[in-house]
Amino acid sequence: MFIGHWAPALAAAAASKRAPRIGALFIAAQLVDWAFFGLLLAGAEHMRFSPGISVMNPMDLYHMPITHSLLGAAGFAAAFAALAWLSCKDGTAALIGGAVVLSHWFLDLLVHVPDLTLAGSPPKLGFGLWNHPWIEMPLEIGITLGALWWYAKVRRPARLTVIALAMILLALQAVNWFGPVEPVVTAGTSLLAFFAYGLATVMAWWMGKTEHAGR
Repeated sequence: MFIGHWAPALAAAAASKRAPRIGALFIAAQLVDWAFFGLLLAGAEHMRFSPGISVMNPMDLYHMPITHSLLGAAGFAAAFAALAWLSCKDGTAALIGGAVVLSHWFLDLLVHVPDLTLAGSPPKLGFGLWNHPWIEMPLEIGITLGALWWYAKVRRPARLTVIALAMILLALQAVNWFGPVEPVVTAGTSLLAFFAYGLATVMAWWMGKTEHAGR
């Protein structure tokens, strides 16, 4: 799951006016992966490229006990919720933000081959939709664009910003699915991930700045 992780962010912003701003929710949705690629750079978590490990994704995510355990994801969710509460003193906003962070683990559970854990040690979990692209691909595109449509309908940002974000998300997903596979993990692996997450977040922030402009 890549752009599909932003579907809960968009849905949360559409469902409640008390949700954090969409830019913050975009960070929340991918906070677990921001942390993973940071810890990858630091040598605290590990992955390698192993073409064939699944049909759709060559990443062998063999050691990520901090970020991609349910316990670890819950810790990141609690930290984000605490920061949101300190920022706005709104318990509902804090809970929504924390829920968006935690959604990352459950969406990963659908698509990953078994590499997720409950608390950092086996058993490893994953339903493996990466091995079923005819299910995973329309699911990921569908939930993302569906949530974006709902957000646009409710929050009414400028149409140009919605179209721009949709195009960026689809382009990022196309590179993820069809781009060349790196031979080895390098610092550039993390930097490329940071660029992709950052670009999408900046576009979402821009869209959020235009909310209600279409009224």
